[in-house]
Amino acid sequence: MNFFKSFLASCLGSLIAFVVLLFLVFVFMAAAVASLSSDNEQVIVKENSVMHLKLDVPITEMEVENPFEGLPIPGATDGTIGLIQLKQTLRYAEKDENIQGVYLDVSFFQGGYAKASEVRQALIDFRKSGKWVVAYSEMMSEQSYYIASAADKVYINPEGQIEFNGLAIEVSFFKKMFDKLEIKPEIFRVGDFKSAVEPFMLEKMSEANRLQLNELVTDLNTNILQDIATSRQIDPVRLKEISDKMLATTTEEAQKLHLVDSLVYYDQVLAELRGRLLIGDDEDIHFIKYNKYQKTISTYSSSKNEIAVIVADGDILPGKAQQGSIGSDTFAEEIRKARSNKNVKAIVLRINSPGGSALASDVMWREVTLASKEKPIIASMGDYAASGGYYLAMGCDSIVAEPTTITGSIGVFSVLFDLSNFLDNKIGITFDEVKSGEVGELVTFTRPLTPYERAIWQKSTDRIYDSFTSKAAEGRDMNVEELRKVASGRVWSGTQAKQKGLVDVLGNFDEAVRIAAEKAGIENDYKLRFYPKYKSFIEEWLEGAENAAKIYAIQEELGPNYHLYREVMKMKRLQGTQARMPFELKFQ
Repeated sequence: MNFFKSFLASCLGSLIAFVVLLFLVFVFMAAAVASLSSDNEQVIVKENSVMHLKLDVPITEMEVENPFEGLPIPGATDGTIGLIQLKQTLRYAEKDENIQGVYLDVSFFQGGYAKASEVRQALIDFRKSGKWVVAYSEMMSEQSYYIASAADKVYINPEGQIEFNGLAIEVSFFKKMFDKLEIKPEIFRVGDFKSAVEPFMLEKMSEANRLQLNELVTDLNTNILQDIATSRQIDPVRLKEISDKMLATTTEEAQKLHLVDSLVYYDQVLAELRGRLLIGDDEDIHFIKYNKYQKTISTYSSSKNEIAVIVADGDILPGKAQQGSIGSDTFAEEIRKARSNKNVKAIVLRINSPGGSALASDVMWREVTLASKEKPIIASMGDYAASGGYYLAMGCDSIVAEPTTITGSIGVFSVLFDLSNFLDNKIGITFDEVKSGEVGELVTFTRPLTPYERAIWQKSTDRIYDSFTSKAAEGRDMNVEELRKVASGRVWSGTQAKQKGLVDVLGNFDEAVRIAAEKAGIENDYKLRFYPKYKSFIEEWLEGAENAAKIYAIQEELGPNYHLYREVMKMKRLQGTQARMPFELKFQ
C-alpha cells in the first residue's frame, strides 16, 4: 500500500511539474513573439491623424516596457506611461505634419500633482505650436480635470461626473488597534513636525501636524486653482468659491460655471473632431494611440556630450535597486560612474521619493557631493522629494521643484515595536535571553527596551538629525540655526520651499536639463541618457508574478483583514532610523 501511495504521489508531482513547465514555455514563447512583433512592427502615421492620449495607467518617471501587455497571462498589466517619454513624444508630435491634434481621454489620473502639472504644461506647449487638444471623458477626478483644463475644449458626458471641490489629506491612526493587540511602539524622533510616527502613538493629528498639513494643502490648492483659472479664463476668486463650496455638483452646473465647454456624447465628440480635420461625416478619423505613435520616435543623437539623468524613484533602501525603489548601492555606483565618465558633462538627479533609510540616504549624498566638485549636478524634484529624498538633493548645485512638489521634511525618527505582550497574551509565545553586558539586542521586538537602551536610541537619532541639518545647511549655504528653523521634519510645497531657501528654481524636468546644459556650456550640443538600467522585463515579470501569487494567497486567507497585514509589513520596513516623509499622501 505504501508503495502505491508513493508511486501515485510521484506521478502527481511529475504531472504538476510538467504543467508548470508547459506554462513557463508558453509564457516565454508569448513574450518572445510579443517582443519580436513589437520590434518588427512598422507604425505608419497617416496624414491628418489625431493622437489618442489615454491617461488611465500609472504615470511613472520612466516607462516600464511590457511585452505581455494585452495578453491573457496572470500577473500581466497594462504597463505604465513614463512622464519623461510622454513629454518627449508630445514635443515630437508638435513638429509632425501628420499629427493635427491630441484627443485627451483622462478620467482617473494615477500620479501626483507635480506629475499632473508637467503633463499639463506639455499639453500647453503642444498647443503653442498651433495644434489643438480636445479633452473628453465620462467622468473626471480632481486631478484629471486639472490636466484636462489645459485643453482647447473640455467636454464631458451629459450623465457623467466631475469632481471639483479642492484637496484633502487623510491620515490613518493605529493606536487603538495597537492597544487592543498589546503592541507597544518604541518611538524616537527629532522635531515637532516629524509626524510619521504619530499614527502609532496618537488617535488624531497633533496640532503641529494639523498646522503643517493645513498650510501645505492650502498652498497646493492655490497653485492648482491659479493654473486652472488662467487656462479656463475664470476669475481666481470666483473659481476658489466654486471649489470651496463645491458648486459644480452636476455636469450641468459645471457647464454653467464654465468648468467645461459642452455636455456631449462620444459620437458628438467625433463630429467635432471631423470638423477640425475638415473631413466628411462618413469618413473615419485616423486615430493613433499614444503607445503606437511613440514607436515612430527616434531620440538618437550623435553628440558626444552627455547629460546623465539618474532617475531616483521610490523608497530609499540599502543595497541594490529594483523598479520602484532607490537602492543606495546601485545609485551610489551610478553617480560615481557619471562623475568619472569624461563624456558626461553634467548630471540631472531626478528625484521622486518620500525618503527611507537615513544611512542609505547619506551613502548617496556623499557621492552627490563628490560629483558636484567635478561637474554640474542639478536636482529635479517630482511629486515629492521629502526627508531622504531631500537628503539626495541638498548636495546638488541647484534644486528645481514644481510649485506642487512636496519637499523638505528635514528630520529623522527611529521606531521599533515591542510585541512581547502580544506574543505572550495573544499567541502564547515567550522569550528569554542572556547577555554579556548591560545592553542586549538593540533591534528587538521580543521585549521592551530598558531605559538605558532607549537613551542610546534617542542619542543616535539626535546625532543623525544633527548630521542631516549640518549637511543641509552646508549645501544650501545657510547657517545651521537658520536651516533648523525650516527643518524639524516639516514638509513644504515647492513654492514654500523656494521662499524658505530650500529650493532654487520653480520649474519642471526640462528646466533642470536646461540649467545643467547651461552650466556645462553645452546648451546646443548634448544628448540625454537615463540611468540606472534595470533587469529585463522577463526577470521583472517572473519576480512580480511570484510576488503577485503570494499576495493573492494572503488576501484569500485573510480576507477583509488583509489591510492589517499590509500595515504590519509597513511597520517592519520602518524599524530602525528613518529619514522619511511624515505622512502618506491620500489626495481625494
